[in-house]
Amino acid sequence: MPLPPGRWVQWMLIRSIRWGTHVAALIGVFLVGISWPAVIALAICVITGMLGVTLAYHRYFAHRSFNTSRWFQFFLALWGATSLQRGPIWWAAVHRHHHRHPDTEDDWHTPLHGFWHAHNGWLESPHILDVSYDRVPDLTRYPEMRFIDTFYHIPALLMIATLAAIGSYLQAHYPALGTSAWQMVVWGFFVRTVIVWHLTFTTNSVLHLWGSRRFDTNDNSRNSYVLGVINLGDGFHNNHHRYAMSARHGFYWWEFDITYYLIKFLEALRLVRDVKTPPADVLEEGRAQHG
Repeated sequence: MPLPPGRWVQWMLIRSIRWGTHVAALIGVFLVGISWPAVIALAICVITGMLGVTLAYHRYFAHRSFNTSRWFQFFLALWGATSLQRGPIWWAAVHRHHHRHPDTEDDWHTPLHGFWHAHNGWLESPHILDVSYDRVPDLTRYPEMRFIDTFYHIPALLMIATLAAIGSYLQAHYPALGTSAWQMVVWGFFVRTVIVWHLTFTTNSVLHLWGSRRFDTNDNSRNSYVLGVINLGDGFHNNHHRYAMSARHGFYWWEFDITYYLIKFLEALRLVRDVKTPPADVLEEGRAQHG
């Protein structure tokens, strides 16, 4: 059945933003060149962008693995939205649905339909507009959260403006650095956003197909030490599916989980509280099954 005109426009806009960002990143790097400030901006923006997903969207909004104040909750929403993965309520609703129906036909991004479907193909479906918010009443009750969920592109536009301003300043005052407004935007936003997208998507695709399984969960979730480090702790995905409410995904000391360490730092600053971790019986279960 064809989509109503309004929903068709919304779906095409979402697709245009996603594919336009890929094209801008691919072509832009050849048009603007590269410089050390651009490389530094890319590195900083990738790390902060991933943390916006792993800490804000995933561990806080999707799983509420710690508590915080209302103003810092709004800050987390703005931070996560810079990743351009739609709004925090939509993201949390999709992810909670995934945990309720993991690796079944009801799972939005199940690898049952292939790697590409799990990684990116599911986002091509107009059904992404049908996500129910029934499972996120804890988020929809805040008007500011509903606002940022609707206008999730605003933080990304502010980030673009900030990068452009930095690039213009460096070009005017330090021309020897060889940077510009457009160069900082291309590397710091467009290339960074594509990298953050595909690192995030590996959780849905790679980590439900390949890797190790410490826990016998009712899904195909996997752990990967490489992706665990690269994805700032979210690559310990089998751990996460065993005890999803934990703010710590690297359950053991050798599983480096930088997102969790940042959460503990925020707890020390009293910006967050009630940080949840896996109970002793879950940790013992993991040791008993796989040493």
